[in-house]
Formats: sequence, structure tokens, C-alpha cells
Amino acid sequence: MILPEDSPLFITALSKGLSILMVFRAGRSSLTLREIAEASGLNKSTVQRSIFTLEALGYIGRESGTRRYRLAPKSLDLGAGYLQSSDLIERANPYLHELNRSVEESCNLLEPCGLDMIYVARFPSHKQIPMHIQIGHHLPMYCTAAGRAYLSALPKAESDAILDESVLNKYTVNTVIDIARLKDIVAEAKSLGYSSSDAEYYAGDIGLAASVVNSDGYPLGAVNISIPYTRWNIDSAKEELAPKVLNAARAISSASRNLRQMITFS
Repeated sequence: MILPEDSPLFITALSKGLSILMVFRAGRSSLTLREIAEASGLNKSTVQRSIFTLEALGYIGRESGTRRYRLAPKSLDLGAGYLQSSDLIERANPYLHELNRSVEESCNLLEPCGLDMIYVARFPSHKQIPMHIQIGHHLPMYCTAAGRAYLSALPKAESDAILDESVLNKYTVNTVIDIARLKDIVAEAKSLGYSSSDAEYYAGDIGLAASVVNSDGYPLGAVNISIPYTRWNIDSAKEELAPKVLNAARAISSASRNLRQMITFS
């Protein structure tokens, strides 16, 4: 298999610059050159040149009186461009809003990103919620409702390949990490038309999701309802909310039938 990095079209310097932007996350919002080098796996000389360029372009700034760097507001342009130009998000938002008003719980649209699902649209519950999740947050496919919904709509060979490649961490006592059982769960989701997760990534959080597909039946993402143990249990959620998440996913699929799946090297 030929890797993208082996192509003469691949720009290594650009790849390194983007990898530096990606190291700034919650818990490491402010970093020194040495810390950036450790987090990115790049040597200090490369990091120093890349940081100088990114700072000159306005994507990174230096904290006053220190040698620490952090992302500058201009870095938002990189993600905001996708959110503002995505046809899927534009078509999904009215249905997500309607679903959110109907169930009064957090309703989300997630899209695939490598072995993860990433939040691209979110209508949070107005009730008290135990966690704050932002647009751009990643979740593993294998242990989340949205991921399983997406996997269930893929051809089996593609779904199995993603599960086989996933690093199966046990995030809670409920997290399923047996590969055979996970494939059975995905097969069941395909049969039911929706998937679920019962506190497998976040303790106390139940997820229900259904895939959004185009006219070819290929998945573009998944609609998810996230609910807390304090108001629901898995059985009541399946009974009351599964039909609603299914209907929302079908409506968005109908509105998005002419869209193509995103092709990436991830």
C-alpha cells in the first residue's frame, strides 16, 4: 500500500506545521518549544521554525513575559470554514433543532474522523447536564452510539477493518472491548436501525444514535441523543427515544441524499 507521505505531491513542511497546531488541546493549552516537540514528535529545530511561521501568520501567539505559546483566535478560521461550508450540517441543523425541542435532551450530529467520530453540530439540553462537550470533540467509534450507528451502515468489510484497527481501551466498567462482541453489537444495530451505548465512554451517560446516509446508502455521519442516568435508563431510552432519533436521521438522510461521502487518507 502506497502511503500519502510517499507521494511527490506530499508537502512535509505543511504536514509538520499542522501537526503542531493539533498538539494544543485541553490540559495543554500553553506549551514551551520543548513541550511542543515532545507532543508532536518533531525535533526542536523543526518546531522552532514552524512556530515562528505560525506566529508570523497569526495562528499562534506567545504569552507575554514567558516562553510559552498558545493558539491565537485566528486558528478558529481553520475549523470554522468547515462548519460554515458543510452542506450536511446546513441540512441537518433544522432537524436537530426540532429533535432537541421534542426530547429536551442534547442532540448532536457527528461525522467520521479516522477511527473516531467528531462533533460537527450540537443542540445541548437546557436541563442540567453533567458535562460540556464542544464542537470538534472526538469520540471513539467502537464504544459510542454514534460510532456504532456509523459502522452499522458501512459495508461489513469496512466496518470490521475499523474495529480491528481500533485501540480498545476500557473507559468505564461498562466498556465493551471484546472484538467479537463489538461486531455482534454493530450487526444488531444494523438490524434495528439504531445503536446504543450504556455508560461505555462517559460514566452515567446513555447514547442513542442512527446513521445518516446518502442516496447510495453510504453513511455520512450519525445523529445522536445523549442523556444522563439521572433522568433515564437504557430501556426507557430505547422505548421512547429510539423512534425519534431514527426519524430525525431519516429526515436528514432524505435532505442529504445527493451528498457524497468524504474521502480522506485518515
